[in-house]
Amino acid sequence: MTLDSSDTQSFFGLVSDSLKRQVLAFQDYTLLAVRAIANIFTPPWYWTDTMSQMDAIGVGSLPIVVTAGFFIGVVLLLQTAAQFQRFGETALTGDIVSLALVRELGPTITALLVAGRNASGIASELGSMVVTEQVDAMRALGTDPSRKLVTPRVVATILMLPLLTAIADLVGLIGGFLVSALQLRLAPAEFWHRAINVLSFGDLMQGGAKPLIFGLIISTVGCYFGLAVRGGTQGVGRATTTAVVVSSVAIIVADSFLSKLFLYMF
Repeated sequence: MTLDSSDTQSFFGLVSDSLKRQVLAFQDYTLLAVRAIANIFTPPWYWTDTMSQMDAIGVGSLPIVVTAGFFIGVVLLLQTAAQFQRFGETALTGDIVSLALVRELGPTITALLVAGRNASGIASELGSMVVTEQVDAMRALGTDPSRKLVTPRVVATILMLPLLTAIADLVGLIGGFLVSALQLRLAPAEFWHRAINVLSFGDLMQGGAKPLIFGLIISTVGCYFGLAVRGGTQGVGRATTTAVVVSSVAIIVADSFLSKLFLYMF
């Protein structure tokens, strides 16, 4: 079976159209993100909306972040201790747990959890407003939807994700400490001394800077797919699922580049 010239042209035409749509979508997303950040520096500012989003995103995500952080610390120490016991170096478990949590697992796992909970929530909320024509009514009344809807969510996510990451790191260290004390019989002073002293300025920079970028990704992706909803309630469902998938993949991709950058810098 062979393809004639018309079939070949049709195939390449479909590929070309798909690539064009992807490029245009990325362009629209970039413009939305840049506009949302630019709105921070010019009035009017919607502080009430921002505080409400900080409560929904930060406080609302706290239970799952604390639970996941604790058990990540427990599992991480169990796995590392099983290897270090073979060489009689169980005292190093505090170093490994601290470095892994602060550098990598804390920011990344917290961002993925927040993306699963809040990127979907942002997309569904804004998508419902688009479907019910509330966004169009907002424009008719002279209110900028980007400033009113997008910027508060972006600011709230960027501010709250580093705090959630710090809490996840602390709770993870507590989980690791409990396992080390109960199973490895390590002295509390020894565990915490090594866990704290092993961290350098570069490690803290990695742990603090990554959540800022991840927060920007989560909020802008959720807002973009929410405002781009088409097709009624079915479109809202598709946007919700797509926002979670795209933000999660973007976090993992961004994490690989950020890790390489910070390792080069520090």
